[in-house]
Amino acid sequence: MSFAGKNLRYLRKLRGWTQEEFATKLKIKRSLIGAYEEERAEPRLDVLENMCNIFKLSLDELLLKDLSETKAGGSYLDKRRQMKMVAATQDIQFVPVKAAAGYLAGYADPEFIDELNTFTLPMLAPGQYRAFEIVGDSMLPTPSGSVIVGEKVEAIEELKANNTYIVVSKGEGIVYKRVMKNNRLKNKLTLVSDNPIYEPYNVSTEDVIELWKAQMIITKANIQQRWDVNQLAGLVNNLQEQVSSLKKKMN
Repeated sequence: MSFAGKNLRYLRKLRGWTQEEFATKLKIKRSLIGAYEEERAEPRLDVLENMCNIFKLSLDELLLKDLSETKAGGSYLDKRRQMKMVAATQDIQFVPVKAAAGYLAGYADPEFIDELNTFTLPMLAPGQYRAFEIVGDSMLPTPSGSVIVGEKVEAIEELKANNTYIVVSKGEGIVYKRVMKNNRLKNKLTLVSDNPIYEPYNVSTEDVIELWKAQMIITKANIQQRWDVNQLAGLVNNLQEQVSSLKKKMN
């Protein structure tokens, strides 16, 4: 008797993954996860091998042992639960500049997302994360080519004023900006650059596809933008003028 289907369900719930998330990790369709867990179909060998790699189990343990009935502390799996699984990392999909155009069409397509490269960061709190490469100097001193790791924002109401976000919209594509809510125009968001030579602009909330709150910035060593004192003084003055003007427009 094979315990593959039962163990698949047990291991998925152990990690707190949805069927969709588990299917993505196993590189199969979500419907197959349901079929395996309900024992309407047997997992293919390549799926079993992927599961063994993810959970560091042998094929015999996965097929012949009912992992859900093992006594606490008595098995290799239980020890892993206590020592490692609580602190398990998650895959973060990386959207490079070359994939930005395709992302606007495929952001909700599991097959497109599955094609993106992934990496992990153990220091992140539980949540849904994605990483985006940015180009240009509008957010200096964050240099062009930086990777912004963002946490998914489920609703515009969750936005916090003056925080930085990856904003994915129909008209502007993927941009990294500070976001301000517009008190006069409830259906608009004001996007502000850290580099004050760039003017703030508005986007319609109806055009916003996704919002990701910036949690980490990854940059290459030795490319941090350097400004002299005169440049900084001029930028500060320019920024103060823009902030004053923006407050007048929004209030």
